[in-house]
Amino acid sequence: MSEPSSVQYTKVDQSYFEKRGLRRYAGVWSLWALGVGAVISGHFSGWNFGLANGWGSMLVAGIIIAVMYLGLTFSIAEMSPALPHTGAAYSFARTAMGPWGGFLTGLSENVEYVLTPAVIVFFIGSYMGGIFGTPAEAQPLWWIGFYILFVGLNVIGVELSFRITLVVTLLALGCLVVFWISALPHIDFNRWALNIGAGPDGAPVELAEGGGSWFPFGWKGVLATLPFAVWLFLAIEQLPLAAEESVDPKRDMPKGIILGMLTLIVSAFMIMWLNPAVAGIGSFKLATSGEPLLDGFKAIYGEGTAKLLAGVAVLGLVASFHTIIFAKGRQIYSLARAGYFPPGLSITHGTRKTPHVAMVFGSIVALGVMFALWFGLGADHGGKVIGATLLNMAVFGAMFSYFMQALSFIVLRRKLPNIHRPYRSPFGIFGAALTMIIAVVTLFYQIKDPAYSTAVMWVAIWFVVGILYFAVRGRHRLILSPEEEFALEHKLKAGA
Repeated sequence: MSEPSSVQYTKVDQSYFEKRGLRRYAGVWSLWALGVGAVISGHFSGWNFGLANGWGSMLVAGIIIAVMYLGLTFSIAEMSPALPHTGAAYSFARTAMGPWGGFLTGLSENVEYVLTPAVIVFFIGSYMGGIFGTPAEAQPLWWIGFYILFVGLNVIGVELSFRITLVVTLLALGCLVVFWISALPHIDFNRWALNIGAGPDGAPVELAEGGGSWFPFGWKGVLATLPFAVWLFLAIEQLPLAAEESVDPKRDMPKGIILGMLTLIVSAFMIMWLNPAVAGIGSFKLATSGEPLLDGFKAIYGEGTAKLLAGVAVLGLVASFHTIIFAKGRQIYSLARAGYFPPGLSITHGTRKTPHVAMVFGSIVALGVMFALWFGLGADHGGKVIGATLLNMAVFGAMFSYFMQALSFIVLRRKLPNIHRPYRSPFGIFGAALTMIIAVVTLFYQIKDPAYSTAVMWVAIWFVVGILYFAVRGRHRLILSPEEEFALEHKLKAGA
């Protein structure tokens, strides 16, 4: 097997892979929990900022983004069992578009999976500080504590990781179901959900009696809301990273992905409908809230139970934090095992068979970025930057990787039409193309946000550092990992 002279492979013996083994455990429901758990924090907070453009804008944006994710997840459901490797997005793009395509896709996903847990742990720290009354200056201690706890739980073993994932995901979903049931007797949709209008200066204003337009800012409002609707589904695409830890990825991976996506669609539209409609809250207030679900619980049950309810609300954050740490470890592991990142990052625990080096390294990088912002800019300003810049960096990485994964799907359909596909997407190339279009439009409206320019700069730096490493060293020391062997073998078969 050979590859163009732009890359070279280093020979390794069997001991290399013996130090990088994984253990199979996950079935359909473990995979379902991994996908839902990664996303569920977005149903607790984040999506609600889109309400500033009107409830109808949030609804339509949610539908558009749901279509994008359906196209993406059905494409992934086809590619993952056909290419059942831990590399996932990198693996798909590597087979479809060569080493550079695989690396750029993997690098964009790396931005998402390293920084998303950092954003989540920042919000966890804020909640915990409120519950226990710790000073703002102590926030970094919460970050360190939660990273140590959940990286440790992920290192102990894949069995424990998936068990915890299932438990916290069910608890988080249970919390949402309790809210839905509790909210139903307290909603007045016309009065509260439709209480946003367009002011003379074009800014949203509160309508005291409600009854406003579904689309106070027209189609521009819908398009501007797309980036916020992403939080209702962001990270469901991480599921294929567990391919080599799935008992039967060719059978279970499509089921887990599709069941997870359907669960999230139901949950997303229930929270969008009920949370803004609860009496005493409304879309206008929720549009600037850092904890919309908690505000909903307070409106229903009163302020007296605030700390208890805040503890409940942390469940959703913990579920996503735990599961994305799992994904981060596998994502770094797969790129390092193939030589795109330093191979030492792919070593797994001798007895636990978990990618502990990758998880620890990724967490240190994330904490380093958080500390730089927190201490470099001051606690107050640093907190705002963490909440905006890192969040937007993660979404940028996600949108780019979605585009590349959908493109990989189209290329693989045309380039390798006869490859064994245990599952075929019912939406086919049309669904993948629609995903690409919506991802580009969403990215455009993210870039229009002034707060996003800083995020773009930092993502550019991340890419420059990664590309320089790969160009100077990585591409000359690639290793025939399962992803690389598969890509080279099918390149020859395709006669490319």
